[in-house]
Amino acid sequence: MMKNIPLLIICLVALSASDVLAQENETIFKSAGIHRSGGYAAISNKFTKINGSYANMPGIYGGWFINQRFMLGIGAAATTNYIPVPVESEVFPGRKMSYQYGQIGLMTEYVVASTKWVHFNFNLLTGTGFTLQYDRHDMDDWDFEWDDHDDQDPKFFFLMEPGVQVEFNLLKWMRFSPGVSYRQAFGGKGNGLTDSDLSNITYNVTFKFGKF
Repeated sequence: MMKNIPLLIICLVALSASDVLAQENETIFKSAGIHRSGGYAAISNKFTKINGSYANMPGIYGGWFINQRFMLGIGAAATTNYIPVPVESEVFPGRKMSYQYGQIGLMTEYVVASTKWVHFNFNLLTGTGFTLQYDRHDMDDWDFEWDDHDDQDPKFFFLMEPGVQVEFNLLKWMRFSPGVSYRQAFGGKGNGLTDSDLSNITYNVTFKFGKF
């Protein structure tokens, strides 16, 4: 009987160690998994400059919100106001030609301390930007003809726009997130525009709705 005691002790120690290792593995697995999943949509208005002229750019984005930290989704925005085309770059000389700018792509956000009533988030849009020219001569008239506004000379290029926002939790399902970002174009040729003409700092006012 005495000879079996050391063997019994070794078995008990081994069982205890295996139980500890199993608990540690479970903890590691759970910490890397998805504890909470939600989603939200955002409406935003951006204020920036394109080719030195003021540009108003409404946009939308949204997606899957993971563990109250990381959002993975898509975003899009486009200009709405008159952005004059220099005379030497007009597709149709003598008309009131305006630049149209737009962007669409993968949108990601990393939220710091999402449950706090005020916190920060860092975001990044990666995708495609485009420019074109259109005749805006009669846009202020009620009886304009759509034929006068055909899109001309479309150009596409790669785009990245990192940014940061201060976020306020207004309600459980609603947040207010003003912020700033920097739009960087790569390969924006044509329409009389270069990468430097298309790249600029951007300010935004954003409201978010969803399950946070």
